[in-house]
Amino acid sequence: MKLQGIKVVDLSWFLPGPYLTTSLADHGAEVIKVEPPGEGDPGRHILPLDERTSVFFRNMGRGKKSVVLDLKSEQGRADLFRLACEADVLVESFRPGVAARFGIGYDAVAAKNPGIVYCSISAFGQDGAYPGRAAHDLALEAMTGVLSLTLGDDGRPAIPGIPVADLVSGLHGLAGVLMALLRRKDTGRGDYIDVSMHESLMASCANVVGTTFAENKAPDVKQQRTTGGSAFYRVYDTSDGRQLVIAGQEMKFIKNLLGALGKPEMASLCEWPGAHQKPVMDFLDAIFKSKPLAHWMDYLATLDICYGPVNTLPEAIADANLQKRGFMVTDDQGRKHFAPVVRFRNEPSKPLYREPLLGEHTNRTLNNLHGLSG
Repeated sequence: MKLQGIKVVDLSWFLPGPYLTTSLADHGAEVIKVEPPGEGDPGRHILPLDERTSVFFRNMGRGKKSVVLDLKSEQGRADLFRLACEADVLVESFRPGVAARFGIGYDAVAAKNPGIVYCSISAFGQDGAYPGRAAHDLALEAMTGVLSLTLGDDGRPAIPGIPVADLVSGLHGLAGVLMALLRRKDTGRGDYIDVSMHESLMASCANVVGTTFAENKAPDVKQQRTTGGSAFYRVYDTSDGRQLVIAGQEMKFIKNLLGALGKPEMASLCEWPGAHQKPVMDFLDAIFKSKPLAHWMDYLATLDICYGPVNTLPEAIADANLQKRGFMVTDDQGRKHFAPVVRFRNEPSKPLYREPLLGEHTNRTLNNLHGLSG
């Protein structure tokens, strides 16, 4: 596997850091997850619980080793420092300054291990206007304006279904770690990576800030091309109370559907988003409400357009494409898992679909460090 021989110390909790380190583990890195004594990582206890821990934790903890260290103790901090000094990568998600107070900040570790790639993921970055301020995903979605773009039919912000700030910051962290490891081959030195969840999500707005950058004003959300102003980027009801989406605004797709439905003359209304598209929206509203979802899935499959049903999660994971590509995996205990998204032809991933018990690898891992000076 691509990352075989890479050793990672994972000091992160919840989603951004663990999402990053799970990707590393899936592709062969040895990931040592450091947990506090007692209850361990809080993710172990996020409902629903599974046979060993929780579904959340097995998704974020698979293939990793669990080492329990009490970082409030001198011995625990010394053991962690020794772990870091022989690692290739360290990922932490403490508030800024906490790792340094524990004696395992980048400068201290790099002084002993100049090849370390050290990634810190925090809400607002290691410096700036909000030092030490805590935040989770929803607050960052609010602060970046993402919630102002995600409006329900009542015009109020709606809570997105997935924590996008968590996920994109984890992916930026992953990219940074891999870039630093690649550069280390030439220089022999690692680097320090400062990932801000705030900035990660703000950067994800690159396709929706046109009005703001050009005119210094907020967009009229309901008239924008991807947030309500296009008949061909919209959710429609069907007669059985289900929904489908039409989600392709290229003119060829517009002409294909409107032509098939007997309204080719409406295509010219759809060249630009805005209120002038309402007749097309009204027409499609009425058409799609006339028959059930299953009918429309069969019908739309005969046309070259972009569409999809609004699935429940059970329906989504049963999707024929995911099944055929082997993305849904069942382990020996009958538990479901997602396979790694990145697929290599020559060195495919071989994930271990098993999460560690709390402290399962503590003794073995620390025993291997006995000869290393702190």
